[in-house]
Amino acid sequence: MVKRLRHRLNAFVRLQSRRGSRSRSPGVVTAIDLDGGILRVAQATSGVNVTRVVSAPLELPPDADRNDPLIVGAAVSKALAGLKLKPASVVMGVPRARVILRTLTLPVVEKLPELASLVHFQVGKDLPFRMDEAIIDFKVGRQIEIPAERTDPAAKADAGSNAGQSVLRLEILVAAVKRDVVDFHQRLAEAAGLKLAGLGLLPYANSRFVEACQVADGNAAFALISLRPDEVGIDIIARQSLRFSRGAAIKLAVDPAVGVIEQFVSAAVIEAVRSLHSYGGIEANPAVEKVLVAGATGFEAAVVESLSNRTSVPCTRLEAAVALPLPAEARESAAGSMAAIGLALGQSDTVGLPFDFLNPKKPAIQRDLGRIRILIGVGAAALILTALLVIRSVLEGRRQAVLDAATTELADAEKKRPVYRKLTQQTAVVEDWVKGGRNWLEHYAYLSSVLPPSEEVYLTSLTVSGQGVIRMTVQARSGETLARLDRQLRAAGYEVRPIAINPGADRFGYEFRSNVELVVPPKLKIDLHKVRPAPRPLDDISLEPSAWKRGGA
Repeated sequence: MVKRLRHRLNAFVRLQSRRGSRSRSPGVVTAIDLDGGILRVAQATSGVNVTRVVSAPLELPPDADRNDPLIVGAAVSKALAGLKLKPASVVMGVPRARVILRTLTLPVVEKLPELASLVHFQVGKDLPFRMDEAIIDFKVGRQIEIPAERTDPAAKADAGSNAGQSVLRLEILVAAVKRDVVDFHQRLAEAAGLKLAGLGLLPYANSRFVEACQVADGNAAFALISLRPDEVGIDIIARQSLRFSRGAAIKLAVDPAVGVIEQFVSAAVIEAVRSLHSYGGIEANPAVEKVLVAGATGFEAAVVESLSNRTSVPCTRLEAAVALPLPAEARESAAGSMAAIGLALGQSDTVGLPFDFLNPKKPAIQRDLGRIRILIGVGAAALILTALLVIRSVLEGRRQAVLDAATTELADAEKKRPVYRKLTQQTAVVEDWVKGGRNWLEHYAYLSSVLPPSEEVYLTSLTVSGQGVIRMTVQARSGETLARLDRQLRAAGYEVRPIAINPGADRFGYEFRSNVELVVPPKLKIDLHKVRPAPRPLDDISLEPSAWKRGGA
């Protein structure tokens, strides 16, 4: 059932992705990412085919409000024009700092809208803002087994009899953002003259990028430290799934005694070590076996060296231009475009982005059916009452006249009931006698002549009812044979009731079975001299004495 649920989830995600406004060049996805004061752009086709990675500075005044989508959108439009790019639609991502992530363990639900309803109900308890302000999306993870006493209090009380029992649960990663965040990106894209096709999650974009680089060791867990000019992101990935994610803004204090590099590296390492310790405190998570550092700040090597001194986990730098096959002109901008590349690859996948706040998975619409029924009932009752009041006086007299006539007719019929009963019995006796006088063996011989040869069809049963209806069950090699059988029986003079063709293969290779009913018309005349039965097959031994003995004769 879990496989069927995942299949329906993939179908639902594909349907949602089609509903979104994805007007782009066929097969090409364009993703943009605002990395501080730099615009990162990546284009990709299906699979891991990244076709272009470029970057350009955003020309923003020093005192510009970066929270104004109109100002930022105008700068994005100018930067794209400088790069000679004019995409019809783009994909963007929401930073980790603006997203609330929760991992839920829910029962296996077959219908995705019902699962979405359950997710909304559970997450709504923990959100720091109202549900009507939230956009919620989720991703179905792995299937896990949980002891029954952890999910059922009754089972916990009776732990002795339920020891060792477990129930199946789905691990769901839920992401929630405020509606203002989605509105900001939509207005930004509109101000830039673009159409927003999807709004993903940057930590999952990073995860998709690492997956394309193929640097993971099987299902082992690893940490990805992504450095930005004003933020550090820590994402821990295991089994191609995001297990932990945290983003922290880095605010550098002006201290002449300490350089900017030392301040940035120190702040980034502290946040990384703190996140690794928080992740390690969760017992169910696998241990981190290596740490990858990526970014284009110029401090990546120093962060790797400092982390290697602070932790026992191996630390290396992720070189995007080396790990991922990219065009030569794209390698220069690849180091800082990890999120943009991951967004483009995720959108070009068959199922689209795992998280899309522009087209989230929606719960089933809850309708107040009780109130609807009451309103319909009240309206129908008022309409009926009005109609009755108008036509009551007219119908009452007519109905009474009909009743009187029916009463008179019924009384007359009651007097004649014995005569009707006797006549019916006599008629049935005469009809049975007439039908019984028919030569059914003659019909059997006639049918043997008009039916197709036994290589195409054969009878498994033949009966005659008391009403004179011939019923037979046939086994045919093809549906065309049964259609031809219908035409031949009608041409022979029988009234054929509709033939129902059902698949029913037997061990002889006859693939179809059908029940046929024949009504013998009174005017049907059978002349066996004018028909000739199909010749017997060369391998037919049904008339040999040895075959009689095997058949029990």
